Amino acid sequence: MSTPTHRLTVAQALVRFLAAQYTERDGVRHRLIAGTWGIFGHGNVAGLGQALVEHAHVMPYHQGRNEQAMVHAAVGYARQRGRLSTQAVTTSIGPGATNLVTGAALATINRLPVLLLPGDYFATHPADPLLQQLEHPVEADVSVNDTLRPVSRYFDRITRPEALVPSALNAMRVLTDPAETGAVTLALPQDVQAEAFDWPEEFFAERVWRVRRPAPDPAELAAAADAIMSASRPLIVAGGGVHHSAAEDALKTLADATGIPVASTQAGKGALRHDHPADLGGIGHTGTAVADDLARTADLVIGVGTRHTDFTTASGTLFQNPDVRFVNLNITAFDAHKLAATTLVCDARAGLTALSEALAGHHVDASYVAEYRAGKERWEHVVEAALRADDDSAVPTQTQVLGALDAVVGDEDVVINAAGSLPGDLHKLWRARSPRQYHLEYGYSCMGYEIPAAVGVQQAAPDTPVWALVGDGTYLMMPTEIVTAVQEGLPVNVVLVQNHGYASIGGLSESVGAERFGTAYRHRAADGAFTGAPLPVDLAANAGSLGMDVLRAKTVGELR
Repeated sequence: MSTPTHRLTVAQALVRFLAAQYTERDGVRHRLIAGTWGIFGHGNVAGLGQALVEHAHVMPYHQGRNEQAMVHAAVGYARQRGRLSTQAVTTSIGPGATNLVTGAALATINRLPVLLLPGDYFATHPADPLLQQLEHPVEADVSVNDTLRPVSRYFDRITRPEALVPSALNAMRVLTDPAETGAVTLALPQDVQAEAFDWPEEFFAERVWRVRRPAPDPAELAAAADAIMSASRPLIVAGGGVHHSAAEDALKTLADATGIPVASTQAGKGALRHDHPADLGGIGHTGTAVADDLARTADLVIGVGTRHTDFTTASGTLFQNPDVRFVNLNITAFDAHKLAATTLVCDARAGLTALSEALAGHHVDASYVAEYRAGKERWEHVVEAALRADDDSAVPTQTQVLGALDAVVGDEDVVINAAGSLPGDLHKLWRARSPRQYHLEYGYSCMGYEIPAAVGVQQAAPDTPVWALVGDGTYLMMPTEIVTAVQEGLPVNVVLVQNHGYASIGGLSESVGAERFGTAYRHRAADGAFTGAPLPVDLAANAGSLGMDVLRAKTVGELR
């Protein structure tokens, strides 16, 4: 008996396959690949371009302006959807493909799923060298897409139609695995994309990928609970894994029951509401005074879903108690073993729930609670002073800009940032009111992320106000997706702070003796020196020319 088949090209088959993939967690189903971004050219216009036209009813298409920005938009979408849904990105075979590398690195470092579908050279080599081809004198099968290998969690080049079946399944496996996810690349030679093949019917059947919540090992759980109960000054460091697991309520339950204070990384901020008694705000190089003071004296640090990067640990100098120990709850064993920690390898929500049960009746000393609550109250006065602006006629400081924004955002609004001095001010001062409100990309700290990410977040949450906070340096990196926001009817809000240069790096430059060299936007005199006059660049007019409604504010009163 023959197996039913469908005769389609590789590109047509791939689009149909992607449209039938779903995730499921806690009994709720999500579309895995919610849409495809694309810029068409050599290598994908005759394959995936045609397939997306023909399958527009099952696979939405979004037109981007920059390949890196398309990845950022997909990443923003995936983060807003809790990694349960993402988008695909297709490009041409040359610079379009290499423009994906930065976005892919950002996705993989931040453990966020995105599917990359760059075109590739003819597998059959009918013309050699091809336009945009990288000729390698020793390895004829190398293409520019190989630059995506080190920044992808899974990579394959589909050189035969039948190879798509196992590779596509592996791609979906990695995208939906919370311990493995990141950028996934399927490089598609342009002749193979257009090659017809008889596909088994089951390849196009609806498939549900269940996102696991692995429970903690009983022995590891007992060891972690023992470590916590024997500590007098424990401190929880909440990372992005708390949000990815939707473990915010489980963290609150643990903090309420035990009184253990919670500090947060950039990715973990908002794991507790800012006004929860145990929330200390950010930790590390850009942390709050109360969080960092407690970190220096903590005898046990409980990392939950954090990678313990250098900013979180102040380059290894923050935790100064000579007797400090670590417990790491993480779904990835690689991260759980950092800092020679006692490991608890499991899903964040499952692990926190199990810890609450194992610690039933345990509570930190009342004097410790009183100490950190007093520190939290002192820090609130610092925040209020930084955000307050008493003179309506004054030029607002950056923190006063945040204060004006804090006064108007709703609890569910999303605030996006990635680079410059804003991440530090936000980590210290922003009062997160909901789990998704604080959206900082600080794993890669990629300038240019904010506006395209805002587009992706707005797609994922169409009824939620989205604010992209950018400095002028970041804005000039990648304003192009403003056009996409206008085209797609996405009402993103861009808050653009114009300070005529790279202010944060300029400050660092000055502190190390480089005198702000190469960081200011100013006229160059005939002798090569930079004059004091800023360039006559009107970024507001630029945004307006791309289709945005623009409001200009030069004073605190105008800003309000």
